[in-house]
Amino acid sequence: MVVVIMGVSGSGKTTVGQLLAERLGCGYADADIFHPPANIEKMSRGEPLDDADRAPWLQAMRTAIEASLATGKPHVFSCSALRERYRAVLAKPGEDVVFVHLDVSYGTVIRRLAQRKGHFFDPRLARSQFDTLEPPSNAIVVDAEQPPEAIVERILGELARRGKPAFPGNQLG
Repeated sequence: MVVVIMGVSGSGKTTVGQLLAERLGCGYADADIFHPPANIEKMSRGEPLDDADRAPWLQAMRTAIEASLATGKPHVFSCSALRERYRAVLAKPGEDVVFVHLDVSYGTVIRRLAQRKGHFFDPRLARSQFDTLEPPSNAIVVDAEQPPEAIVERILGELARRGKPAFPGNQLG
């Protein structure tokens, strides 16, 4: 199984993804490592990415997801995955991929981005993220205003309710 933690920048994807992977005893990868340098430069200048910019990034993520699925080993990824068509690139019908949407307010994101240090994402892009977001219809939706530990507990509970197999080292019950 692959779990993709999704949401706007500043929603807590990295923090929650790392905590969830730790609890599940599996690997973790942040989408930022899949961005080509041109994307990072563009976002650093405060310019939003367009679909042409996102295509190689999404394909690199898809390749990593396929590799994880092929091994049969669970893995957690974090990725904004803001539009349905992006999620369709990341996961094909019938695959054991679960999306978790971290739902958060604009005000909270602005506060979090203002506190974040050493990240290339320009906080001026926050509005474009909310404008682009198409809330998923088939994801676990979690209130990301909660503490990260509470968010992870909610995700674990939802995975258990969906009958997802226990991973080595996880605490699904």
